[in-house]
Parts: sequence; C-alpha cells; structure tokens
Amino acid sequence: MIAGNIAWSAIAATDLLLLGRRGAESVAAGALAINLFHALLIFGMGLVTAASPLIATERGRRRHSVRDVRRTVHQTLRAAVFFVLPAWAILWECETILLAMGQQPDLAHEAGQLMRGLQWALLPFLCFTTLRNFIAALERPVWGLVVMLLAIPFNVLAGWVLIFGHLGFPALGLFGAGLASSLSSSFLFLGLMIVILVDRRFRRYSLMGRFWTRDRERHRQVWALGLPIAITLGFETTVFNASAFLMGLIGRDSLAAHAVAIQISALVFMVPMGIGQAATVRVGIAYGRKDRAAIGRAGWLALLIGTGFACCAAAMLVLMPRTLVSAFLDLSNPANARTASLAVSFLAIAALFQLVDAAQAVGAGVLRGVQDTKVPMIFALIGYWAVGIGVGTLLAFPFHMEGVGIWLGLASGLGAVALLLIIRWSLRERLGLMPD
Repeated sequence: MIAGNIAWSAIAATDLLLLGRRGAESVAAGALAINLFHALLIFGMGLVTAASPLIATERGRRRHSVRDVRRTVHQTLRAAVFFVLPAWAILWECETILLAMGQQPDLAHEAGQLMRGLQWALLPFLCFTTLRNFIAALERPVWGLVVMLLAIPFNVLAGWVLIFGHLGFPALGLFGAGLASSLSSSFLFLGLMIVILVDRRFRRYSLMGRFWTRDRERHRQVWALGLPIAITLGFETTVFNASAFLMGLIGRDSLAAHAVAIQISALVFMVPMGIGQAATVRVGIAYGRKDRAAIGRAGWLALLIGTGFACCAAAMLVLMPRTLVSAFLDLSNPANARTASLAVSFLAIAALFQLVDAAQAVGAGVLRGVQDTKVPMIFALIGYWAVGIGVGTLLAFPFHMEGVGIWLGLASGLGAVALLLIIRWSLRERLGLMPD
C-alpha cells in the first residue's frame, strides 16, 4: 500500500515535469488546473474508500463471502458514477471558476484547455481506486502496485507524444497533457480490471456480473460511510490550499519555500497513509468477526508502526534539511538563499509535523476499520480549520511570525486532530463496540 501511494505520487509528478519543458507559464497554468481537479478527485477518493472497511468487515464475518463483497464493489462503482457526473460539469467551467477566483486571464484560459483533457480522468481513476480497495481488502494489494508501476512509463510516453507531437501525433500542448493523464487513468483501471478477470482468486467474485442490479441498501451504506470520509479529506486538502494562499500574502519567497517543504512532507506522508490503509483492512476483518482482542492489537500496532516511522522521518528532517532542500533548489545560487533558508526553517517544524500527521493518518484509518467516520469528520473541521488556520493566521500576522507561524498553526491543527482521534479510538477499543 505504501509503495502504491509513492507510485501514485510519481505519476502525478511526471505531469508537471513534462509541462516544465514548455516553460514556467505552462507549469503555472498546469498547477491551477491540477489543484482544482485534485480537490474533486480527493473528495471522490474519500467516497469510494468506503469499499475497503465494508469488504473487510464482511470478510471478517464470513471469510469466503462472495455475493456481499460483489455488492459492495458494484455499489461503490455506481456511487463513483453519480459523483462524477456533476463533478464533470464543474470542471468543464474551469476557466470561469479560475477567473472568478481572480487568476490571470491568460493562465485561466490555458488551465481551462488542460482541464478539457484532464477532467475525463476522474471516473477511470475512481474506478481504479475502488478496485484497488477491493484487492487490498482481500489482502492482495501488490497487483495495484504492479499496475501503477507500469502506468508510470505509460504516462511519460503519452505525455511526451501528445504534448510535444512525437511519433506522428499532432502537438496538443496543454490539452495533450490533460488527455495523457486521462489515458493513464484509463490504463490503471483497465489494467487492474484485466488482473481481476484473469486471476482465479479474484475471478470467483464475478465483478462483471449483475452490475446494473439495483441495491438501495448497500448503495446507502456506501454513501453513509464514504461521504464523511470524503468531507474529512476535503477539510484536510483545503486547509493546505488555504495555507499556500496565506503564504502568498506574505511573499514570493515564503510561498516558494512552503511549496518545497510541503512537497517533502507529502512524500514522507505516503508511508503513514499506507499504514493507515492497511490498518483499515486489518481492523475491519477483526471487527467483522467480533474479535475485540484482534481489533485492539491491529489498531494499536498500526499506531505504533506509524509513529515509529514518523520519529525516523523527523530525525531525517532535523539532521539533513539542506540536503533535502537541494533536491528542489540550487543552493549555490544567491537568488535562492532566502527561499532555501525559509524552507530549512519550515522543515524544522515539519519534524514535529510528521509525528502528529502520522498519528492522525493512522488514527483515521483504524477508526474506518470499525466504520466510525462521522465523528472524525467533525474532528477534522475543528482541528484543521478552527485550530490550524486560526492559530496559523494569528501567529503569522498579528504576532509577525509570518511563514513559521503558519507552519506552527498547521502542526497544532494536525496535533489536535491526532489527539482527538486517538482518544476516540481508545474509547471505542475499550468499550468494545461491535457490529450488529
């Protein structure tokens, strides 16, 4: 699961790397379009994440259950379709939305061109994510990693061909970049679907059979469990978007340093995120078979592993910050001195940031295993926005701590969420609340 998350990050990074060959304006326009797309993508991913705990619980209840697992996959795919239809309508108006947000007209127009090709990636990627959750709940996530690794060179080739016009294809520019991403998402979905249809352990679930059968009860369960996860991830995503906006108010150097520090933190975050995903499955299986001891063992062990890794990551950030920053900035260039200095100071706070970020990621994962998603959604609103942005804004401006204040605010917000989630998990595990 961890390696799959890192591979997904690599696929996303290649898009901006290819756009960088067209110039800074293409990167800026691409960043605007990708940020808007990712806001809806992350929400959709939260919705289809419901498949993982539902399937894991069913497997814990009945190890060789087939029909109920298939029902969950079918209804999660249907939920993805229902979500994508209005999302496509929103993304189609990308240029209008960016202009309303005060973006430069030329950049908004170019971002709209990219989005015309990119928006179609939404449905196949959410379908791929659903299938990835399906095989993860069956404790065979390696196939998702294999398909993702194959998709990386495919994405590079498709972008190289369609953006710049190689191998006899016309140069489609930004639209080609978006189209390449849509083709790559389709590659992910079709690749994993082929694996599921061929592998005998997956084939027994007959995922292609009776797909259009109406199942209101399971569809309702998917939305009831997935919607709070989607909103929670939405709160988390938008709080980082807001922090970037606040950095922009401070200055160009602070914004650039923030982008570097966040990129490093995001890569490290893929590990506790994967541990949290694995914990959802392990806790969910134990929850399904009503094994209190196994629920506690799986949950606390995941938290221990996640925070243990975070301690190692924090040590790396403290001991070698300039080495990490040098991967993004030329430290020998005097023009980058101020940005590099700020990035190093942000990474010092990011050491603390890693501990609380790992705890909240794994804590949310173990609670999803016992199908507890509504209360964590409230915790996310309080922690990310009331504490994180509130404290960050206060420290950055009235107390004149600028970018350091915003990072301290983010750390405090994540810390509040982590503390609330761990307390919630401790109470759930101690009370032994089980499914009916």
